This record gives sequence, structure tokens and C-alpha cells, in this order.
Amino acid sequence: MHTHIMPEKMPKWADKFGYDGFIHLEPSRPGYANMMQGTKFFREINENCWEPEVRIKEYEQFDTQVQVICTIPVLFAYFAKPEDGLETSRFLNDHIAEIVNKHPKNYIALGTIPMQAPDLAVQELERCKNELGIVGVQIGSNVDNKNLNEPEFYPIYEACERLGLAIMVHPWNMMGKAHMEKYWLPWLVGMPGETSRAVCSMIFGGIFEKFPKLRVCFSHAGGSFLPTIGRVEHGFNCRPDLVAVDNNKNPREYLGKFWVDCITHDPLMLDYVLKVQGSKRVCLGTDYPFPLGDLEIGKFITEMGLEESVVEDIFCNSILEWLDIDKERFL
Repeated sequence: MHTHIMPEKMPKWADKFGYDGFIHLEPSRPGYANMMQGTKFFREINENCWEPEVRIKEYEQFDTQVQVICTIPVLFAYFAKPEDGLETSRFLNDHIAEIVNKHPKNYIALGTIPMQAPDLAVQELERCKNELGIVGVQIGSNVDNKNLNEPEFYPIYEACERLGLAIMVHPWNMMGKAHMEKYWLPWLVGMPGETSRAVCSMIFGGIFEKFPKLRVCFSHAGGSFLPTIGRVEHGFNCRPDLVAVDNNKNPREYLGKFWVDCITHDPLMLDYVLKVQGSKRVCLGTDYPFPLGDLEIGKFITEMGLEESVVEDIFCNSILEWLDIDKERFL
């Protein structure tokens, strides 16, 4: 339920819109392309980042039939002008919906929306649901450094509730990134912190109280939130004047109320996550096709000696409940 994809051919949005920051692809070698941010190299990717048939074959090696696909966070373009952000979102959503239409037994789509323009985001949510058949959206852990509890995002949450759309929160625009580029620290340290930032912002901001029907999944096993819940709870208890200003409900009470994926790379940590979340709130995620993800899909989970029902929850049942879909459609 956590994989990334992008179109093989991307418009040069910077040329069209007249300002930089957008990603485009440049072929690098057979089966590979460079993601470029203007003239700056971002990452080289393989054809499994854009070719649906290649992905299906690679997944077959791990007895996996269905992938939930969403865009790469660097394509969110939350910095863009509102109408430009809507245009890039529509382009990416049309592409992802087309893949699902061509391969309905293999793919489920999460869309993307211009979070920086909530009115346009709601407009695109309506289109995702009613025209494209998309079952949820992926959003960033912050929106140009605005936390997810900001009232301006309430219309987006209300629309997701009303339309029955799931939400996946993915870390991006990592805090402190400019000050810790060495050793890949933005990905190793910043991303877990960003996810905890998102979880705490939504909890302390009362988002789950205001929108109780929201079905939210946090990437990378919730980042550093679950391992530090003791510290978070203690802060809530000892300094309510600073922490409990918008929501007086203990943060520990939210464990098991939202979903997380299983990307821990560590059986001991996954065992802990299962204990605090329950298996019905832990989903099979991989971050495929990127190297920091689970390169042997689900393998370490099958070697943990877990009960069969727990494994089935992780591999299937929790994802179906999060997305509110029926397994029968894939048989």
C-alpha cells in the first residue's frame, strides 16, 4: 500500500509556468532516466518507476498481485501557484488513473492534490472520486512548512470524510534538510521526524476529533512517533499549557485509531509497532521501487513467527479497511 510511480514523459512545467522547482525526466541510459529539478540532478530512476508491466513482473517474484500507487513526494509541487499546482495534480492523477484502468487487478490509485490551495484541492478531490475512481490521496507531512493542523486544511479533511477518501501522509520537505545534507541524514533522520511532526500536529490540533471519520495512514511505521510516544505523552501531561492547548485528549489514546505501514526494516521494531497499534492498523508497505524501501516484499514479516491471522492483517485486511474496498474486485 506504499509504492511510488511517475509518468515516463513529464512536461517541462518550469518552461510553461515561467519559474523553477519542478521535476522533469531526462534519459540517462537504456531503461533509466535522471530526475532533474531545473538543471540540478535529483535522482536516477529505473523503468520500474514508470513502467506498469515491469512492476507487475517484479512483484510476482514475491507472490504479490496488487500495488497501491501514488506519486513521488518531490512532485507534490506545493510551492507552485494555485492554478499551476492544480494543473500538475490533474496531470499526475490522470496518469495514475489510466494505469488502474488498464490493470484493474494489479493497481489501486492514491491521487495528489494542491494542498497550498484548499479550494482547488477540494475540487480535485471531487474529480478524483467521481470521475477517476481514485480511492484516496497522498499528502505531505507539511505544506510549505505549514503543519497539517492548520484550519485552512479543514475543507480538505471535510471533503475526504464526505467522499470516503483515505489519506496517506508521507514525509517530505524535511525540516533542517539544508543543515544536514551529509550522510543522507534528511532521509535517515529527517523523514522519521517529519512523520512524527505530522502525527503530533494532527493529534494536538484535534484533527481526529473534528473529523472522526478520517482514515489516515502514516508512512514508515509512523516515523519516530510510536517509538517516542512515552516522551510525547509525558510532555502532554507535564506541560499541558504548551501541548494540550487545542486538544485535551491524551495522545496515547489515538494508538490504533490511525494506520501505519510496516516499513521498519527491523523485526523487533515491527513487533513493538504491532503491540501498540494492533495488526489491523499495520499495513504492508514497501516504498518500492526506491532502495530505502523493503526490497524483498514482506519477506522479514513471514520469518517473524507471527500468527497467520496477524500476517494476513498486515498483507491484506488492514489495507482493505483503510481504503474501504472489497477484496472480491481483485479475484
